[in-house]
Amino acid sequence: MSPQFSVNTHRFDPYKNFKFRIKWDGRYVAGVSKISALKRSTEPVTHREGGDPSTARVSPSTWKFEPITLERGVTHDPEFEQWANLIYNTDGDAAISLKNFRKDIIIELLNEQGVVVKAYKIYRCWVSEYQALPELDANANAVAIESMVLQNEGWERDESVTEPTET
Repeated sequence: MSPQFSVNTHRFDPYKNFKFRIKWDGRYVAGVSKISALKRSTEPVTHREGGDPSTARVSPSTWKFEPITLERGVTHDPEFEQWANLIYNTDGDAAISLKNFRKDIIIELLNEQGVVVKAYKIYRCWVSEYQALPELDANANAVAIESMVLQNEGWERDESVTEPTET
């Protein structure tokens, strides 16, 4: 049986999902506590051949990339709201920032030592939903969370990030 890790052959456990960070506009965004899964699917196309009416064949068609949800505790950092406001016009003339409303983002997964072990580039994201505050409840014992949903046009793993040697 071959090891699951090529550099750290002593490592048995997979990476944990609680150490990560996100970057856009060349800087890390503070406080992100949850990122939904990176998920893609391919739409199937069903067709039949003229001489074979009883058997349908299935072939791949277009790709679909699921929206990504980001969550973080409410602070005074305006990053989420500023990006969301690029397509929310408060001046009443229906103008949006066509130059800046899409961003490429990077999601990095870190090992327990805080070293980047995998990274993903997500392309042409834009905010389709923004939640500034959750439902507030005086009887709850929870952190106030802001969130946003990012539409995207695809993602790929950054192959330049390789397995680091653990000490």
